[in-house]
Amino acid sequence: MDNWYQEIPEEDMNFIKKFILASGSLKQVAKDYSVSYPTVRLRLDEVIKKIGLIEKKYEDPFIVNVMRMVTSEEITYAAAKQIISLYEKEKNNE
Repeated sequence: MDNWYQEIPEEDMNFIKKFILASGSLKQVAKDYSVSYPTVRLRLDEVIKKIGLIEKKYEDPFIVNVMRMVTSEEITYAAAKQIISLYEKEKNNE
């Protein structure tokens, strides 16, 4: 999806903007947010996962809807991963 940024929550876009303005320095972002480096690293990992979900092009409407729930922060990435895994197992057993 070329317009992945349109599906990212505003809070995540602000984080991405701050990251870019800090020239990709997680130390600087941690300082800007007054949090630890590991906290910023974890946040970046979550944003990366969200973008990855958006970028995956599934044809299955169920999976697309689950991915949308993650990007709109209705469910966590971990929950989506479990739901999709269970769904795919069930689908393969048919």
